[in-house]
Amino acid sequence: MSRPRIVIVGAGFAGYRTAQTLSRLARGRAEIVLLNPTDYFLYLPLLPQVAAGILEPRRVTISLSGTLPHVKLVLGESDRIDLDARQVHYTGPEGEGGILSYDRLVLAAGSVNKLLPIPGVAEHAHGFRGLPEALYLRDHVTRQVELAATTDDPKRCASRCTFVVVGAGYTGTEVAAHGQLFTDSQVSRHPMRTGMRPRWILLDIADRVLPELDERLSRTADTVLRERGVDVRMGTSVKEATHDGVLLTDGEFVDTQTLVWCVGVRPDPLAESLGLPMERGRLLVDPHLQVPGRPEVFACGDAAAVPDLEKPGSYTPMTAQHAWRQGKVCGHNIAASFGDGERRAYRHKDMGFVVDLGGVKAAANPLGVNLSGIAAGAVTRGYHLAAMPGNRVRVAADWLLDAVLPRQAVQLGLVRSWSVPLDTASPELARVPGMPERTRGSAPGGPEAGTEPGKNQPGGEPARNQPGGEPARNQPGGEPARNQPGGEPARNQPGGEPARNQPGGEPARNQPGGEPARNQPGGEPAKNQPGVTPPPDQPPPGPDVAPGPVRRTDRFTEGDS
Repeated sequence: MSRPRIVIVGAGFAGYRTAQTLSRLARGRAEIVLLNPTDYFLYLPLLPQVAAGILEPRRVTISLSGTLPHVKLVLGESDRIDLDARQVHYTGPEGEGGILSYDRLVLAAGSVNKLLPIPGVAEHAHGFRGLPEALYLRDHVTRQVELAATTDDPKRCASRCTFVVVGAGYTGTEVAAHGQLFTDSQVSRHPMRTGMRPRWILLDIADRVLPELDERLSRTADTVLRERGVDVRMGTSVKEATHDGVLLTDGEFVDTQTLVWCVGVRPDPLAESLGLPMERGRLLVDPHLQVPGRPEVFACGDAAAVPDLEKPGSYTPMTAQHAWRQGKVCGHNIAASFGDGERRAYRHKDMGFVVDLGGVKAAANPLGVNLSGIAAGAVTRGYHLAAMPGNRVRVAADWLLDAVLPRQAVQLGLVRSWSVPLDTASPELARVPGMPERTRGSAPGGPEAGTEPGKNQPGGEPARNQPGGEPARNQPGGEPARNQPGGEPARNQPGGEPARNQPGGEPARNQPGGEPARNQPGGEPAKNQPGVTPPPDQPPPGPDVAPGPVRRTDRFTEGDS
């Protein structure tokens, strides 16, 4: 008798906890398959510390195969789900299609950046939902400070030293708080930067910082931000974003080269493609996290509209705390559907909130006790260490080193501006040149997972949502995209050696399919490679051009898409 197969789509807080719980309960009696585009679980609450140079990127990534040894990891992104056939169609990291059949399905695809119809925002802003975006922001902020120090134009210097963050929720507040400390540290210790005044502006249409939290936490955060020098403007947002800055709703134009978009999230588009009842883009489920009329389908996390039994008539908010708890309940209820235990309805009790404001400052109210200052900072870091499923010692070691040593403010040039667009269904993956972005629901079916799909087939599908990737192996055109999970790391991508054909460097050699690899942004395409042109506003290579994303407005040309 074959074991039943449970397929979990997504390895965020909800998906990871579901897999962890099922792995413990199933004890080998069921096959648990986890479909995810990356091989790690990202601990999002510490992402602002990566952008601020406190933590190294791998500290906030938890290995899926290392911490879930009894769960089968399939690298890929779900394109569509055939509910009647009980099949998940996906695209792997090298462009190959695949199909996963299931007996139970868990939809935990998470969320993506929330967009608003504001002119210029999609072109000039960057989100903060994935590791590539944090790495980009860290490099970009460092670059702006370094370029500001070399200009003789006071107006240009002020523009480069002005950083605008839109959204005063958890993420935006922490990004602004950590960002101000990060830029101040770069200026204060450098004698050639005397007189430079980095300026962070935090905007929100709400009437206070952290509007979703208790007012006392909000006042604590607001006080810390203002004392640190952050320009907090409530009741104000962006009316238009341009190449030279942003026009605010109060009529003021702010000269800036940096716009960070933290206005919130929206459910992953995969949930909407199922054609099932929805609630504001989220899949409606019952209190047991099952989809009505589809007892074999469960959903949890940001993709699910879960009834809030503590507040009848409402749904639980899209937070990491709810996603983590729902994942545990979902795992138990799936086990119960196979006769192991009793079903549970999802109920929650708020245990308090923590907001890390950088340094030793934080705002917290554990068990309803309001804390601020050093005490809140200790509680906040203790909470994160307890909540992380791994890397605790490494994170604590980085915190200790940051307390006694100056931060390393260097640009690595690993992520370019156009590779982390605001409007993307996959913020966890950086774009690569040459491959158009695909949308969910458009992938054809492929062979069952475990076979070798797509080999030697002409016209193979490119990796999903990776505009700019190279063709899959044995497909006409070349080798697999090199910054995809499972492939060879791309030069200038995390995990690979720096590209030599960046501005100011010599071209890389021995690229497959043609002459030295000039198909990186900033050079001409190599022969027999997919035609890629550099972003239209990118300056030519030269000694004054820094590697990595050169200007915030870099983007694909029309021909690339």
